[in-house]
Amino acid sequence: MTTRPPLPPGQRERDDFPRFGLTHFANRFPGRADRIELRIHGDVRTPMTLTDELARLPRVEQRSDFHCVTTWSRRGMAWSGYRFTDFYHQLVLPLAGPAADISFVVLRAQDGARSSLPLADLLAHDVLLADRLDGPPLGGDHGAPLRLVAPAHYGYKNLKHLDRIEFLRSSAGYRPQGLRFMVHERARVALEERGRWVPGWLLRYLYRPLIAPTVRHFVRASKNRKP
Repeated sequence: MTTRPPLPPGQRERDDFPRFGLTHFANRFPGRADRIELRIHGDVRTPMTLTDELARLPRVEQRSDFHCVTTWSRRGMAWSGYRFTDFYHQLVLPLAGPAADISFVVLRAQDGARSSLPLADLLAHDVLLADRLDGPPLGGDHGAPLRLVAPAHYGYKNLKHLDRIEFLRSSAGYRPQGLRFMVHERARVALEERGRWVPGWLLRYLYRPLIAPTVRHFVRASKNRKP
């Protein structure tokens, strides 16, 4: 019998995977959930929009845990998609021609959400551009048509409804979404980098009471969604 490793510091397991996020996104849904159009821009020689090109990459299946910054976790998520490192080396480098000193990446979504990570973190072997969850294509609740899966980083780095990727030389000029203390540049789960300036263990007690009302808010928004 295989013993599962313990959850990261401050996390608690749940047996569902709710639609979740900043509450002002609850009533925002992707306008283009059935097809991938991924714009590549920033400090690149040739800005472009990728559509069918992702299908050239090797498809991978991966089981990994998802850790929300508010302290809930879902174990063993079955994702399918493309490794970000393959995407970068086989498509972005030859087609878009990013500058040699790219170090920072901004990800933007159809619903207006945005996030960021250092390029070095995105090139980790377990970071995916995923288009399937537990077999079927992603639904609207969980990131259709394409989302980032970065298991080593809290959920707010795992952007849903991915629409644009901006490759930059530095983070200068980028403003994170939400209150600044709530956003860490790397948000590594193992180091409990929930935010900046405030210790991660302390943020547990700020976030945990927000889980249930946030889940209910998103459930209502999904039920009231107009076709």
